[in-house]
Amino acid sequence: MKLLIVDDELKTTDYLKKGLTEQGCVVDLAHDGIEGRHLALEHDYDVIILDVMLPALDGFSLLRELRSVRQTPVIMLTARDRIEDRVKGLQDGADDYLVKPFSFLELLARVQALARRGRVQEPMQLRIANLQVDLLARKAARGNVRIDLTAKEFSLLAVLARRQGEILSKTAIAELVWDMNFDSNTNVVEVAIKRLRAKIDSGFSPKLLHTIRGMGYVMEVREDAPTSRSIDGPE
Repeated sequence: MKLLIVDDELKTTDYLKKGLTEQGCVVDLAHDGIEGRHLALEHDYDVIILDVMLPALDGFSLLRELRSVRQTPVIMLTARDRIEDRVKGLQDGADDYLVKPFSFLELLARVQALARRGRVQEPMQLRIANLQVDLLARKAARGNVRIDLTAKEFSLLAVLARRQGEILSKTAIAELVWDMNFDSNTNVVEVAIKRLRAKIDSGFSPKLLHTIRGMGYVMEVREDAPTSRSIDGPE
C-alpha cells in the first residue's frame, strides 16, 4: 500500500511511518494542510491518514477540497473526540474516524480495510502457476512450500504478481517498492530481484521471474525459458 500521513505531530508521524513501513507500506508525510493537499492531489494513494488540527489548512477543509476531485479513502486520526467532530468528519467525506491515543494494530486493521474497500476489484489471493501470494496475510508459497520473505521482498513480489505479464522497468520498481527516484548508480533493484528470484524460483518449476534485457523484469509463465545469461545473472 502507498499511504499519505498528514499530521503536524512529528512524534506521531515518525512512529506511524516506522510501523507502517515495517508492514511493507510506502509512506509519504506532510506536516501541514497545504503540503498535505499538494501531495494528496498530485499522487495516487491507497489511503490517507489525516489529522484535523493542522497548520495552514485544517483537516476538515483539506478533506472537503479533496472530495471535490478525488475519492481516495481517508481515515481521520485526531485528538478531537466530540461526537460533533466525528459527525462533521464523516459528513465531509471521511471513510473512518479514529481518536488519539490509538492502538497501532487497530489503525493498521482499519487502513487495510479501507484499502481493500478502495480496491474491491483486486483479489487478495494471487496465483501464478504453483506460486500463491496472499496479499492480506503477506505470505507466499510454491505448492506446499512456504517462502520466507522480508517485508521489502514481499512488497516486490506483490508488485510483480499484481502486474503478471507486464514488463516493469527498474525505475518503476524503485518508485513502487522503495518510493524513490531511480539512480543509475544504485543496484538496489538488481540485488532485490536476485534475492527474490533465489527464493521463489530456485529449486522450483516453472521459472516465473524473468529479466528482459534493456527493459526490466516480468513475472509470467513461459513455455520455453531463455538460456542466455541476463544482466544480473542466470534466470
